[in-house]
Amino acid sequence: MERIFSDDVEENEVNREVLLRPSDFSEYIGQKRVVQNIDVMVESAKLRNQSMDHVLLSGPPGLGKTSLAMIIAKALGSELHVISGPAIEKKGDLAALLTNLGPRDVLFIDEIHRMHISVEEILYSAMEDYRLDIVIGDGAAARTMQIEIAPFTLIGATTRAGLLSNPLRDRFMAQFHFDFYTPEELSMIISNNAKKLKIDIEVEAMLKMARCSRGTPRIANRILRRVRDFAVVRKSNTVSVDDVNHSLDMMEIDENGLDRMDRKILTVISEYYSGGPVGIEALSATLSEDKNTIEDVYEPFLLKEGFLLRTPRGREISDKTREILEN
Repeated sequence: MERIFSDDVEENEVNREVLLRPSDFSEYIGQKRVVQNIDVMVESAKLRNQSMDHVLLSGPPGLGKTSLAMIIAKALGSELHVISGPAIEKKGDLAALLTNLGPRDVLFIDEIHRMHISVEEILYSAMEDYRLDIVIGDGAAARTMQIEIAPFTLIGATTRAGLLSNPLRDRFMAQFHFDFYTPEELSMIISNNAKKLKIDIEVEAMLKMARCSRGTPRIANRILRRVRDFAVVRKSNTVSVDDVNHSLDMMEIDENGLDRMDRKILTVISEYYSGGPVGIEALSATLSEDKNTIEDVYEPFLLKEGFLLRTPRGREISDKTREILEN
């Protein structure tokens, strides 16, 4: 019999994460329209022997924005530089990063909406004219020094595109929004990654995992790993629906893909606020959870699936949610 887990699979968490990422456009599942457009942009840049146009990727977390940035850099044959928006605290930090870029390098800024506006302004001339405009001195003695930088491609990722300033957003020549994945797409991702992890899984088990993954590949991979762990402990040669059900129970994920925090949000609105409406500030205080986390992590799925409604007066639970909570 084949073992469910092979010894040659890296045990380091970072290595496992890299292992499960798609390696090229052909392996990237979902977001078909986005991938087709970017594939054309990459080929055009290579034929012109120039840097690719700047790209803004928006959408809920865990949908593959970082993975796509890695694929773009690899397809261009360029070096990828990755940094998070909040990590760029001063103008000098960003200026140093930009001056160290090589020709046609790719700079990926995650959570780009969280950059401070004063830092963000450095990007304006860098994106348009590949130069840095540095102000030296104060008052009447102030002067501007221009520093040329290598042509590069900026890929910005954001979960809240509406928080980007108009000057920065307008400098991205291509802007793409990521949608949640279908269960069929997630099942394909699970199938591919199961092969990478040397796991044999029943088709129905994969579909069950896909339906409970909130339309998000990152969550699908998280469930896959937990299912793998459970199957290893149970010495199962093939992951069954029963293995998946036990794993989901341990992760507190129900048949609707709702986890403990999802249910807590819906229950609080139902019990504390009579089903709503309730403002986000009050909801955040009651849950003792940051409002940005509620809006960015939990609400997109709850809204998409019709569990939660957003009205001018606040959040309300739907009739669909009332039925679930009553059972």
